[in-house]
Amino acid sequence: MAGNTFGNLFKVSTFGESHGKAIGGVLDGCPAGIEIDFDEIQKELDRRKPGQSAIVTQRKEPDTVEFYSGIFEGKTTGTPIGFAIHNTNQKSHDYSHIKDSYRPSHADYVYDQKYGFRDYRGGGRSSARETASRVVAGAIAKQFLSDIKINAFVSQVGDLKLDKNYKDLDFSLIESNPVRCPDQEMASKMEDYIKKIKKEGDTIGGVITCVIQNVPVGLGEPVFDKLHAELGKAMLSINAVKGFEYGSGFEGVTIKGSEHNDQYNSDGTTKTNQSGGIQGGISNGMDIYFSVAFKPVATIIQPYETIDKEGNMVQTKGKGRHDPCVVPRAVPIVEAMAAMVIADYTLLNRTIKL
Repeated sequence: MAGNTFGNLFKVSTFGESHGKAIGGVLDGCPAGIEIDFDEIQKELDRRKPGQSAIVTQRKEPDTVEFYSGIFEGKTTGTPIGFAIHNTNQKSHDYSHIKDSYRPSHADYVYDQKYGFRDYRGGGRSSARETASRVVAGAIAKQFLSDIKINAFVSQVGDLKLDKNYKDLDFSLIESNPVRCPDQEMASKMEDYIKKIKKEGDTIGGVITCVIQNVPVGLGEPVFDKLHAELGKAMLSINAVKGFEYGSGFEGVTIKGSEHNDQYNSDGTTKTNQSGGIQGGISNGMDIYFSVAFKPVATIIQPYETIDKEGNMVQTKGKGRHDPCVVPRAVPIVEAMAAMVIADYTLLNRTIKL
């Protein structure tokens, strides 16, 4: 199976299935001499792990990471960093009812058609559990990028949407509620709405906004490897993501060029930031900001009609432990993928000029 490696110089390859013995990865290209804070890595995993609140899946996993190589006496050695997270709370029998049928809007059918065989337990390789490995790699990338600040937060759940500009928000409030929305009033409304959706046996989607600050000028490559293109690829590779926009995004089409242009200050900064910190595919030193849209989780705890392997229409119902809304747990995943992109392009930039 191809497509299991992300990055150019700072790159991670992941392995494992949702209900296998373990998931994990190999992080290659990480510079030597970085002092690793293992507690910070575990903290990032704890933000993503299941069972952390009443509005997420109740699968109980400690998500404790074990490192096997590439770190000696608390510092990176420059060699590949191997790690694993052991699965401890699988309930594979919850998926026996879909062994011979396909769940709508899941990867079941396309995996079976592509490979002629699939691991139906929790979705196997297509499960969002794979993203825990990305969080480990992203946590290390954050420590490499210690001066660059990356903050993601939930800005929308269903029709409930933050109207505030990100500059009006207090990022220190992101972790103060289970939704990870930095507006307490809106967070409370979102939490109540997710609980209501869960009680109905249904799911709802949402949007995560990410802000990257203190980015130097010059990250990104011309033409095909533009910085925003790589960020888009990173975000669209996350399970359940259906959309990505940066800067003014789709709203920018409603603005005239005279209003949309970011006029310069004498120091090279810009008076506005419709560009989202990226011009010509290269960072311009302003804040990079983007939004990522997540669809409603495909598994609903309601009866539905689908097809089996023989093409027969069958009746079934979603079972198991699933998120009614994925965005609260996806916040650290978005941050991790952003950190890996910025780390990769930081290293690439060091090869450009002597």
